[in-house]
Amino acid sequence: MCGDVRNDCTSPHSLIVSEAERVLLCCVMKKDIYLDYRPDDSHPYAYVYPRPSVTADCILFAQNGEGVWHVLLIRRGGEPFRGFWAFPGGFLEAGHEDTEQCARRELTEETGLQAGSLSLVGVYSRPERDPRCHIVTASYCGIVPMQAARGLDDAADARWFPLDAIPPLAFDHADMLQAARAKLEAGELK
Repeated sequence: MCGDVRNDCTSPHSLIVSEAERVLLCCVMKKDIYLDYRPDDSHPYAYVYPRPSVTADCILFAQNGEGVWHVLLIRRGGEPFRGFWAFPGGFLEAGHEDTEQCARRELTEETGLQAGSLSLVGVYSRPERDPRCHIVTASYCGIVPMQAARGLDDAADARWFPLDAIPPLAFDHADMLQAARAKLEAGELK
């Protein structure tokens, strides 16, 4: 999740169920979350430098029967921004996928949909963009046929919204939408 966590990362909340919860708690408490990871024979190029986490988001556009462009959003089921609308996305499975694969996996996990061609919208890396810790995200966009979506996994809901009726978005997703719309309007998406 948020980099490597010191083995001695403790809190008043001693009954943490999982390692992921311990990592998240340390991130939220803004403790020193970076492990002094020393090189050894199996990891000769390890570094002590802090590492942000990596996520990916997927922005999908579709036209309804009247030719009105819509964008797919999910309602966040968990914190931060519980109940806010956002793009399908989530944490990269480090060592197993690249950011585009992550965006595709998260799209399917959270909505049941799959995307064809995707285009990189941008990389968003402001340290304060996520209240949990420093998280860098790569966002991708594409066009798909209008189809039913449902909220799965940690998404409480999934819906298509007309581009002229977008609800308030979580994180910096409004910035991502603006950049993705520019690509759509410029005819850069397939």
